[in-house]
Amino acid sequence: MRHPGKYPAFRFGLFLFFAALLSFFPLTAQQSVYVVDVDGVINPASSEYMLAMIEKAEEENAHCLVFQLDTPGGLVTSMREITQGILSAKVPIVVYVHPAGAHAASAGTFITMSAHVAAMTPGSNIGAASVVNMGVGKDSMQTVVMRKATNDAIAFIKSVAEKRGRNAEWAEKAVTEAASITANEALSLNIIDYVSPTLDSLLIQMNGHKVDLDTAQVILATRNANRQYLEMPLRYRILDVISDPNIAYLLLIIGFYGIMFEMYNTGAIFPGIAGAICIILAFYAMNTLPVNFTGILLIIVAIVMFVLEIKVVSHGALTIGGIVALALGSIMLFDTDLPYLRVSWPVIATVVITTTLFFSFVIGIGLRAQRLKPAIGQETLKDSEGFALGHFENGLGQIQYEGEIWQARSDQEIKENDPVKILKIDGLELIVVKKEMS
Repeated sequence: MRHPGKYPAFRFGLFLFFAALLSFFPLTAQQSVYVVDVDGVINPASSEYMLAMIEKAEEENAHCLVFQLDTPGGLVTSMREITQGILSAKVPIVVYVHPAGAHAASAGTFITMSAHVAAMTPGSNIGAASVVNMGVGKDSMQTVVMRKATNDAIAFIKSVAEKRGRNAEWAEKAVTEAASITANEALSLNIIDYVSPTLDSLLIQMNGHKVDLDTAQVILATRNANRQYLEMPLRYRILDVISDPNIAYLLLIIGFYGIMFEMYNTGAIFPGIAGAICIILAFYAMNTLPVNFTGILLIIVAIVMFVLEIKVVSHGALTIGGIVALALGSIMLFDTDLPYLRVSWPVIATVVITTTLFFSFVIGIGLRAQRLKPAIGQETLKDSEGFALGHFENGLGQIQYEGEIWQARSDQEIKENDPVKILKIDGLELIVVKKEMS
């Protein structure tokens, strides 16, 4: 008997059967959606991190990259870097303002509108993208600079809106009038593409959405996509933390104190090393913040006054001056109208009060030490008491002081066993007077 597989017609029939079966169960690779949380002020650290995530998504051929955004805004330079990176990305970028209560304010408005797909969760808001003062002074020159910066921001956000087919008219109002709207209003005004309560529902909503990249058009297939949550690496977390104005301020103060303590205790090493590291980190952070150098100078003057108070007896005058200079310098350190780029009042109050208490304690100890009678040396004899061992002749004689016999001299008549008080020491002789006449 022949095996049925040897017949060509039978083999061809099996091939058609399996081909038809596979047509009902297509083998498709599961898409990967990268998800990144961006929470906080937009600064150089967050800019570098977001651009690195875009590059990672491109290198690993991710289907799309989702930024879950919640920011009060930030620096214009960092916002431009992020926006340019999104506009030129080779993978679809989704910006999702999330969770409820989140906002894409100021710089966040630009970033959201630059995304290929923009979405918000109910209860979030977007807008208030006006340019605020980040310089020194309020004179006419500063007004001109602000006007130029505002016009530049208007042109930039309108060009971003036009490229993404969004509402350029409202985008201009977000800059000129600080307009801010809710998620549903943003959807109705064509600022965003979707309003979705969760990331799961957003992935279902935008399934089939057409995205125009610079090189090709991509149709999103996100319904059953595999999500990969990318955590911020330690390096970026550290940079993000020290870029906070409160942390930068504390690093600066700690750095100055570390250097000061090293100067008082030469050879201690640790305070000097810690102080130098803190100052370097503070200068890195301040390179990304709107620093007013008058504030830095006032803080330096305050530290100098504190140092001089310990070296020079001013009875607290230098300490008071140092406290005033420290408080004013802390308030003036960052020159901006943005509250999240200024040192908070509780931090300033804590630093000033702690410094006041510390130096008051140190100076108090110093003043008390100055009033104490010396424990060793010739100065210990002053105002001490003894008694004469015999009658002084021609103003010269001997006294006994704490079991020791000293040659003494006096302008008064002193008899044996008379109590005497030591005024001072002259060479090897004590100058004394009778105790009852002192």
